[in-house]
Amino acid sequence: MSTNCLDGKSTSRSYYMSPEPFWRQELQPDAPKTARTFLCAGRVGGQDPTVKRQDLYPQNVDLPPILPKKKKKPYPIPLKKIQQAARADKKLAEKGIEKPLEPPKNGLLVPDLIPVAYRVLEAWKVLIEGLAQLLHVVPVHGCSVCSEVHVGQTGHQIQDCRGPGNVHRRSYHTWVKGSINDVLLPTESYHQYDPFGRRIKHETRFNYDRIPAVVELCIQAGVDVPEYPSRRRTKPIRMMGKKVIDLGGFVEEPKPYRSGNPSYPLLQLDTYMSHIGQFSAPAASDVPRLAQETLKAYEIVRWGVRKLMRKYSAKACGYCSEVHVGPWGHNAKLCGEFKHQWRDGKHGWQDATVDEVVPPNYVWHVRDPKGGPPLRGALKRFYGKAPAVVEVCTQAGAKVPDIYKPMMRLDIVIPDTEEASLVA
Repeated sequence: MSTNCLDGKSTSRSYYMSPEPFWRQELQPDAPKTARTFLCAGRVGGQDPTVKRQDLYPQNVDLPPILPKKKKKPYPIPLKKIQQAARADKKLAEKGIEKPLEPPKNGLLVPDLIPVAYRVLEAWKVLIEGLAQLLHVVPVHGCSVCSEVHVGQTGHQIQDCRGPGNVHRRSYHTWVKGSINDVLLPTESYHQYDPFGRRIKHETRFNYDRIPAVVELCIQAGVDVPEYPSRRRTKPIRMMGKKVIDLGGFVEEPKPYRSGNPSYPLLQLDTYMSHIGQFSAPAASDVPRLAQETLKAYEIVRWGVRKLMRKYSAKACGYCSEVHVGPWGHNAKLCGEFKHQWRDGKHGWQDATVDEVVPPNYVWHVRDPKGGPPLRGALKRFYGKAPAVVEVCTQAGAKVPDIYKPMMRLDIVIPDTEEASLVA
């Protein structure tokens, strides 16, 4: 049995006192994920001044808390800062001074982020194709009555199902074969030819295509996709407060690509179209390499989306999982979550986070997916979790990145069922 503390608070206090959790820090895809060594130059207590100290990740960390559904999500930006910015804009508008806007807030592109957008889109294609091939090797199971997903040969036996009829099944899950949409949760957004143009209304929502939010973010950041054109302005937008005083005129938007087109050629960009049957199973010798490339593509997508969202606006509903890429959210009345009657079905828009645009979808980590026993509820506090994409790639032979090791609890020895009650 490991002698380390299970929650890791006693040995890694500094990580919990840091102002930003480690899963929100910027992940550089090309940087080495190794431990960093620091040299202490001061002498403390008569020790050698050249003492090496290893800055390692903590042994375990808890996952982000599950937010209650009967309450609005917290604002990513503190509310006081939002109110201060609104007051400053209002004062400028009262004085007749235009609001100072920089790209891309004024409708112009950011040249430095165009290569990043192209890299993210290419990594997105590699991620979808790699997952579709790895699912031939690594089985994925999904519960037919709830949103639980498990990666392994058989489904786990943890009794945490909250779907319909769970009382009659003693909260056991009803496992069925999963798909790529269970691993990479589909998050779609409306595609607009002019994001600063007319807002999408409830009656006109069918006049716009729904594409993955990552693809829409890359298109607005400068990627040219012929099937989904986007307006590129040469003159900036002028605003006074919340009012747009110079938009450059409204232009007629092209018709949606999918309407009247039964053949959809962009199979590499959409998880709905990239079905597992369209990609053949990889050779056994190529599985570890493919898993490593897929995991690297996932890291690049997360890194690139985080970098793009620092400049380009993306909105998320504070009550449901709807995401809209653009300066303003749409007006479609499709929200059915907490107290939607009070809002007439409209979404409560706020700034989106990376986890809302690219949901990690945490699943239980399986130590021995081939010969180990199934996971049980009595030992679930000893099990770790990881994003579903990471779990699929690691079971296929990819190396576990250091950033995910604390949440996977790889240093914890799982006791037998009889010994679990004796563990402090």
